[in-house]
Amino acid sequence: MKRTRIFLANIAASLFVLLPIAAEARPDVRKLSCAKAQAMVRQNGAVVFTTGPHTYSRFVSNYRYCDSWERLFTQYAKTKDNPKCPVAYECKEPLFNDRWNRFR
Repeated sequence: MKRTRIFLANIAASLFVLLPIAAEARPDVRKLSCAKAQAMVRQNGAVVFTTGPHTYSRFVSNYRYCDSWERLFTQYAKTKDNPKCPVAYECKEPLFNDRWNRFR
């Protein structure tokens, strides 16, 4: 019985230590400077930022973070010091499949 209580106390203590880390898992791009947001993406390769009260978006540094059929498009976000900061890129499917349009 005593071992069970000690075990449960250790788990509870671990959860209290880990909760602040989980709360900051997705940085808010609106609270960062433009340069800081760009640096985070360059350093990590891909970052999911909170972009609004109920929205988030994935920003990537290069095409290696996209699927083979996706293309890179510049992705802008509102940062602390710039209302339209070119943070990085986003992976999106092109409107038209380039391979098939060549033959039409």
